[in-house]
Amino acid sequence: MSRRRHRAAHRDRPRETAGGERADRASGRARAGATGTPEDVGRAPRALAWSFANTVASRIGTLAIGIVLARLLGPEEFGTFAVALVALTAALSLNELGVSLAIVRWAGDPRLIAPTVSTISVVSSLAVFGIAFAAAPAFAREMGDPGATPVVRLLAVAVVVSGVVATPAMVMQRQFLQRRKMLIDQVGVWLGALVSLTLALTGTGAMSLAVGRLAGALASAVLFLVLSPFPFRLGLDRTHVRPLLQFGLPLAGASVIVFALGNADQLVVGGMLGSTALGFYVLAANLSSWPVNVFSQPLRSVAPAVFARLKHDPDEMRRTFTAILGVVAAVAFPVCLLLAGAASAVVPFVYGDVWAPAAAALVWLAFFAAFRIVFELAYDYLVIAGASGVLLRIQVLSLLVVLPAQLLGAVADGIRGVALAQAATAALVLLPLYLFHLQRAGITSVAALRRLALPAAVSALGGAGAWAATTTMAPAAASLTAAGGAAVVMAVLLWLDRGALLRLRSVASPDQEEVTV
Repeated sequence: MSRRRHRAAHRDRPRETAGGERADRASGRARAGATGTPEDVGRAPRALAWSFANTVASRIGTLAIGIVLARLLGPEEFGTFAVALVALTAALSLNELGVSLAIVRWAGDPRLIAPTVSTISVVSSLAVFGIAFAAAPAFAREMGDPGATPVVRLLAVAVVVSGVVATPAMVMQRQFLQRRKMLIDQVGVWLGALVSLTLALTGTGAMSLAVGRLAGALASAVLFLVLSPFPFRLGLDRTHVRPLLQFGLPLAGASVIVFALGNADQLVVGGMLGSTALGFYVLAANLSSWPVNVFSQPLRSVAPAVFARLKHDPDEMRRTFTAILGVVAAVAFPVCLLLAGAASAVVPFVYGDVWAPAAAALVWLAFFAAFRIVFELAYDYLVIAGASGVLLRIQVLSLLVVLPAQLLGAVADGIRGVALAQAATAALVLLPLYLFHLQRAGITSVAALRRLALPAAVSALGGAGAWAATTTMAPAAASLTAAGGAAVVMAVLLWLDRGALLRLRSVASPDQEEVTV
């Protein structure tokens, strides 16, 4: 039988559901639950490719616009916007109470819970917006920049926008509609960048960044609602409220702690060192997060749904996690560690000499980014494995350790000390905690570390070479050398791990008849 006919025969014949019911192609999708249909699973490689292309295009665009805006605004205005951005991130950690992810994991037709999820998201987002609006003056004052109050209040509107689009965005993630999401994201990114750049050129200052961010979010929201696979509706089914909150509230609690853990450094820098120092620190943090955004976020838009659809086969789910872990390390570690090595050359070359102090923080934040990529993948796996409550305990314990370390770091060595505290806590506290709980979920520490060891060792050697280049070359030459070295190291590691790439492709292949629905 030809490959095409084989696919048609497999697609058209009746199939057994996980509960033993017969289902055709249409009803099978409605009853798929955590495992999904073969054609849904088969979209995963294409979805990951589209998500990666989307992220690369977005990040290249925002990086280019960010360089221009940083040169136009300077550390002071950038610091004011950073104050508002910290407030927005805090609000977004609570805005939909964690219930939207249930759309991806729901064992049934997501249309049944979508109106209830949307209602919870919108109502909670409005409440969070009200709190953020009222608390803006006090927050800005505590961060050392009372003038940031109107910027904080304007950005808080994005919380409501996020609550409205939470359900459509998760439906697209569940159905691997990354090409559609790419269109939406690109419109938001480029419209927001254009608005910010135009206003910055007219002397609007930090407000230009806030207005651009909100304009992009509103444009994306409209497209999410128009292009959603099914219409946006509000409703409240009381039989679904309790299960949704039981699922979402631990995640929301974990998200608050994740925010505190991920942004405590910026709160410490702003509160203790002032908004200008915060501007330097946030620029370094943004640059260090570039590998995370490019390599981790596309994967996170696909991985939870892939893990959910493999949940019926725990062994396969575990093998897929370790394969993804190795591939992610192979592409992300070289970039992170070579960026750390070349930090003193990259910052002045890209942003200008006025931003050179940011390099002190970038060195350690780039190390932290490598850990963060691993933690985010582990987070998604543990959520789908049903260990969402564990994540809250991990974050609380980590916060209790990292916050005092950051306070000491700020006193001892300014922004560099805070960044060093981030990296040290990740290595000494977070990594052992995640390894312990992954082992309880079936992923042995030996298996996980084995997948990370070679990329870490080779990338560390590359980072040392990048540092040596900064001592002998001009910033431009050292930066380009580091970029080229990262590309070479990445290519070598992927070639060595090509078996894992083939495995991931075969796991998501729609031709696999053993995938049940």
